[in-house]
Formats: sequence, structure tokens, C-alpha cells
Amino acid sequence: MADRSLKCLMCSCMTIVLGVAWAQAPPATGVFTDHTDVGAVLHKGSVLYDAAHGIYTITGSGENVWAAADAFHFVWKRIEGDFTLSADIAVLGRGGDPHKKAMLMARQSLAADAAYADAALHGVGLTSLQARDAKGGQTHEIQSNLSAPRRLRLQKSGDEFTLWLAGDDGVFHLAGGSMRVPLSGAFYVGLGVCAHNKDALETADFSNVTLEAGRPGLSPQTFSTLETITLASTDRRVTYVTPGVIAAPNWTPDGASLLFSREGRIESVPVAGGTPQAIDLGSAEYSINFHGISPDGTMLAVTTLSRSHENELAIFVVPAGGGARRRITINSPSGWQGWSPDGKTILFTALRNGRYGIYTIPVGGGDEVRLADSPAFGSAEYSPDGEYIYLTSDRSGTTEIWRMRPDGSRPEQLTQDLAGNWFPHVSPDSRLLIYLRPLRQVAQFPEAGEIELMAMTLADRQVRVLARLTGGPGTVPNPSWSPDSRRIAFVSYQGIHIGTALPQRAPAPAIVK
Repeated sequence: MADRSLKCLMCSCMTIVLGVAWAQAPPATGVFTDHTDVGAVLHKGSVLYDAAHGIYTITGSGENVWAAADAFHFVWKRIEGDFTLSADIAVLGRGGDPHKKAMLMARQSLAADAAYADAALHGVGLTSLQARDAKGGQTHEIQSNLSAPRRLRLQKSGDEFTLWLAGDDGVFHLAGGSMRVPLSGAFYVGLGVCAHNKDALETADFSNVTLEAGRPGLSPQTFSTLETITLASTDRRVTYVTPGVIAAPNWTPDGASLLFSREGRIESVPVAGGTPQAIDLGSAEYSINFHGISPDGTMLAVTTLSRSHENELAIFVVPAGGGARRRITINSPSGWQGWSPDGKTILFTALRNGRYGIYTIPVGGGDEVRLADSPAFGSAEYSPDGEYIYLTSDRSGTTEIWRMRPDGSRPEQLTQDLAGNWFPHVSPDSRLLIYLRPLRQVAQFPEAGEIELMAMTLADRQVRVLARLTGGPGTVPNPSWSPDSRRIAFVSYQGIHIGTALPQRAPAPAIVK
């Protein structure tokens, strides 16, 4: 009887032990290690892994992956270093919140407010690169102009994260834009689902999943992305992405298209995306980054470099739609900077007798007038009301943003952070000023570096960061506000080693050395 009781007790203990072990053992998760809910969720998430077909079916709740804290279900593995994570993604089920998300993600920790970057496919087909670059910081995103791609890829190279998308042919293309998120030591990488509704559960299938170290199958290459950013939300959206270097966006007066420079040409592309078209610049040999449309929308000012005469850098005007050109400046080198509000005067930077300065000249013909000294790569622009000229100046010892009266009098310093600020541009409604600030103090604006796009409210001089990106002198050298003062156009660069020069197809003109 005693032996029988002992056997029963031993069986019971074994059942309990096995039960505990079974409860603690994670289900099979393929190339990943485990899964968990991140943040505050009301409904527990889950994952089913179909090993035969390589499909991860993930169900998650959570209010959002956004702002300063996240809530979602995450299937993960801890790794170090660079990686490439790719998957076909299908968001399952009709209805639900249109912004429910299926994500490829890397994050520093499983804390709700951890630094992270992800490639997010929303229920409505919107695809974006999202990132929080520091613990407890705010999330920002770059929206692709490709909706509902079949396959997504998130790639980490150093601190730079990029989003790659593929259609039915399976060929990946850079979606544009990149975000820098420093992840130290080991971090988490994997797949996530967020319902975008704390009371709901949503499901997505991830198939053909690959997680590889480094950047397999991709050779080093420079890409340029023409983007816009909405001032109210700081949402970024891709207009056009291309291998090589483009620069210097302008907005057309109707708000429908953007102009930009590429290899000596000026091209136009719809803001919503499309195929760029070159603008006829007459007999101009080689256009550089300084160009802009007149206030009445009828003329385009361009700065052209002669290949046959050294330093023959001059300003011309052509019809806004292209055509025969007319020379404005006689002396060289001269680089266009802005139009006066009445369209009768051109503001430009020039090198005269070994000194850089800011000048004006009548569009109809006349003498140039020197207004102020300028750093070697100066920038200047009339305010829309004509009351001021905003400019870059190093007269205080560091390069800062200043303004002065149109005749060069009453100079006033606007920034004083000693960071080296460049390229001021005033909104059409005269309320805001944007400019570029390098993340590291430099004597001259970096050819390719980590920079911040800043906004200043002119009424109270309050400043805020709109975006952090890899940029250079071509990011916003010209006026780049939308006509309604709601958005900025700019160029960012991807695949560039910070501190190196951008590839050049033509000699750099003296005005921008």
C-alpha cells in the first residue's frame, strides 16, 4: 500500500514538472528565438509557425507603434551588427483600423519606449520607414510612394536604416530616405503586428522570411531621395528616389511639381511621384544647384558653368517651361540666390577680387551692387514681404543665420548656437524660417554629413528639429517651401559614408568650393 502511494506521488510530481516545463517552453518560432507582447496590451498576442511552408502567422493587439511608447506583439531574436531582414507580408482580414501594422523591426530592448526602426505595412497599403532614435523619444516616419508592395526589406548598415520594397517581380528597390538609430551591443530584431486599436486583435502572415548578417547581394552605392516634410506632423514622404546624386529642389507656383538638379540638368517631377522630365535651358552648358522660379511663375533663374572657360559661372533666366536663355550677370563667378518679391531684382553670391559677397542686380539689366560679405558658400534670400534679406554669415566668428534690410543695413543675428547654420528660407506666409544645422560643428557645411532640418518661429525665435538626415549642400540650397507654407522639399542621401565627398560628374565650380 505504501509502495503504491509512493508511485502515485511520483507520477503526480512528474506530471507537475512536465507541465511546468511545457508551459515555459516557447513554441517553435523558426529563425527567431521567442515572442512577447511589448508595452500595454489588453489582449495577449500569439504566433503560429508553419515550418512546412515557412509562414509566421502573428496576431497582435496594441494601441499603436508610434509617439513615445509602443504596444504590439513581437517575434524576435537577439543579434549584433548589421543585418538584412526580408519578408512577404499579407495583412489578414477585412475591416479594423486602416493603420493596423505588420512590421519588420529592430529595437534596442523590449521596453515600450525603446529606440527602434521598422518597415511598416499598414492595413490601407501605406508603407513607411519608422524610427525612434533614442529611448523615450518621439517616432518619425518616411512614407514611401509605393502602396501595398508584395515584399519588404529592412536593412541596417552601421546606424543607418533603409527600407527596400519589391513588387510581383521580387526585385528590391530602395524606397527612399533613411533614418539613423544607434543600437548598441545586442539588440532585438524580428516581426511585429499592431492592431492600432487597444480593444482589437489583428493578424498578418509573414512568409519567405530571411534574416542575414550584413548587406547580402548589394554593392555600395549612393542614392538620392527627393522628399517632402509636413511642418505640422513632421511626416516625411518620398517623391522620387534614384541612384547617384540629385540636389536643390524648388516647388512650382501651382504646388504640383518639384524642380531639382542632376548632372548639369534641371528636371521636373510631380510631387506625388512619377518620371522626371528635363527642362530646356537653351544653350546653357552645365547648370549647378542655384536656381529658382520668379514670383509670377514666368521665369526660371539658373546658374550655369561653362566647361570651356574656367570660373565662367554666370546667372541666366529662361522661360519657366524652358527655352532661350538671357544672361543677367556680366562678371563671374556668380551664383543665384533669390528673387525680390516684385520679380525685378536678383540676389546672388559672388567672388570678386578674392572676396565672397552678397550682391543684387536688376533683372532688366544694370549694375551689380554689393550688400554684405559672405562665407565661401554663402546663402541669401528675400523675405516674401521684401522687408529683409535672410543670409548665412560668419561675421560673429561662427556661421549663423542673420537678416538685414534690403540695402544691407541693420544686420541682426538670429541663431547663436555655434553649430554652423546654413541655408535660411522663409515661408511664403512669413511666419517660419527653416535652415540646416550640422550635428557636428564644422568650419564649412559638410559635403555629406548628419544634419538637422530646423524650423524657427519668427515671432518668438523658438526653434525645433523637423528631421535628422544625411545631407549636404544640395539638400536645400534654394527656396523649397510649398506655396501654402505647409511643406518643405529637400534631398537626402543614402549609402554614403559620413565625412566623405559626394560623387561628382563634373568639376565643382569655384563658388561652391
